[in-house]
Amino acid sequence: MSRVGKYPVTVPAGVTLALQGSRLVAKGKLGELSMPVSESIELEIAPGLVAVKPLGKDRRSRTMWGTTRSLINSMVQGVSVGFTKSMEIIGTGYRAAVQGPDLVMNLGYSHEIRYPVPAGIKITCEKPTAIKVEGMDKRQVGQVSAEIRGFRGPEPYKGKGVRYEGEQILRKEGKKK
Repeated sequence: MSRVGKYPVTVPAGVTLALQGSRLVAKGKLGELSMPVSESIELEIAPGLVAVKPLGKDRRSRTMWGTTRSLINSMVQGVSVGFTKSMEIIGTGYRAAVQGPDLVMNLGYSHEIRYPVPAGIKITCEKPTAIKVEGMDKRQVGQVSAEIRGFRGPEPYKGKGVRYEGEQILRKEGKKK
């Protein structure tokens, strides 16, 4: 029995869920998200709750049970509250700023890095060394954050680079004489 799938998803006020064919559509104050529903899963939509049940006892039904419940929970949270990832830039001369539709970063290279902000994502820089990625799709927020971090990941000797807020970097000891 799925430990995740057996709990129903609570739907807050202001969020509506509708099953349109084989797609589940969630609408809330931040926008609209949809996802395909597997044919091996049954959804029971009640006011304020969504229950996910497997249609059979086969392996596919059991694996999609908890996955579908987690995806629905992320959709509901995304259209009601949204998701945020905060990042910090460590290093002398390293900085970032939003200029028009691009995030412009100076990360120690001979050139500046321009990252076009995708649709559905909002990037803000309160300080030159802090980046905040916001959006309603959890997967997209995580992907954009990972791409930004990938331009200059934190290195283990001085810790310079782009890291998630609160991330612990394993530091190495330098050369010895």
